[in-house]
Amino acid sequence: MIDPVRQEILTQAHTVVVKVGTNVLTADDGRLDPARMQALADQIQRIRAAGRKVALVSSGAIGAGVGRLGLGKRPVDLRHLQACASIGQSFLMRAYQECFDKHNIHTAQILLTAGDFDNRTRYLNARNTILTLFEWGALPIINENDTVSIEEIRFGDNDLLAAMLTNLLQAPLLILLTVVDGLYSSDPGSNPTATKIATVTHIDTSVMDQAGSGKSALGTGGMRSKLRAARMATAAGESVIIANGADPRALDAIFAAEPIGTLFLPHGNSLPAWKRWLGFTARPKGKIHVNDGAKRAVCEQGKSLLPVGVVETHGVFHKGDVVSLYDDAGAEFARGLTNYSADDTNQILGLRSEKIAEVLGSVPYEEVVHRDNLVVTG
Repeated sequence: MIDPVRQEILTQAHTVVVKVGTNVLTADDGRLDPARMQALADQIQRIRAAGRKVALVSSGAIGAGVGRLGLGKRPVDLRHLQACASIGQSFLMRAYQECFDKHNIHTAQILLTAGDFDNRTRYLNARNTILTLFEWGALPIINENDTVSIEEIRFGDNDLLAAMLTNLLQAPLLILLTVVDGLYSSDPGSNPTATKIATVTHIDTSVMDQAGSGKSALGTGGMRSKLRAARMATAAGESVIIANGADPRALDAIFAAEPIGTLFLPHGNSLPAWKRWLGFTARPKGKIHVNDGAKRAVCEQGKSLLPVGVVETHGVFHKGDVVSLYDDAGAEFARGLTNYSADDTNQILGLRSEKIAEVLGSVPYEEVVHRDNLVVTG
């Protein structure tokens, strides 16, 4: 059965990001499953043969290392995790190349950290590299650089990395392949009567509450992390499908517009690349608490954030840094580039613009965050 909504989305999906989780790639013993990997490669080739560009975000380096070393379970301390990743990553890429050799496709390894997305220059370099690989007909295979990542520069899981890559490439469709059939009305692990949800129009608190809190044995994510990734992509105007990658024809079914998995519809306007980086990729250096009037001005009237609307600041930030704007309930609703450091913002908060000179000696900017450098995120 063809879903007309999905069919319309697929006609616009000139570029696709496919993320595959560790448990999709591995057997019960933790080793890479050659049959599953070949099925994935065959399906990706058929997507590419239809004229679409594909970027593959693949977990599995640590899982592959666990299986390769015969450890039986995932280590918990950082040095053993990083050592597993260093052994498993090369084995994972070799396995992928063997699968894609059958289709004469060159694979290209790209290892990233969250710091690569924070830095605008490195962000653009990564984008240019991937676009060049597309020109050459190669398949970019992206993973977090687990061998060097520490808590401060980790994505946390590859679901978030895939969403950020979707924004980087302005890809109309993100597919998250996991080992469950999609989003359910409640956690199917504890409620046998839970039913799968075919389509989600907006990811709000009630939708997030439907996700279980569990994580897989070898992976780092769960349904909640996938919903966070889906919310990031859909807020920037893209569509997301979560489906069961253990099905050897999951991608074929998706591109046949069959109602497999759960479809998340875009609920934001498609944003230009600069705004995507600002609102959904670069991590904020600090937070600015604003009052309800300022929130309405920013969200409903398209205005800049003025000092009079600032209640307090958190963190250390400087002029030009990305900051998060949040409301009285503690919820982020926007991000932007600040015109003032945290120290200067604290001196002028609550003041009208004409009073800034009395405190700072001059008025370098009337706005704390100008509308041109601001993105509403929620």
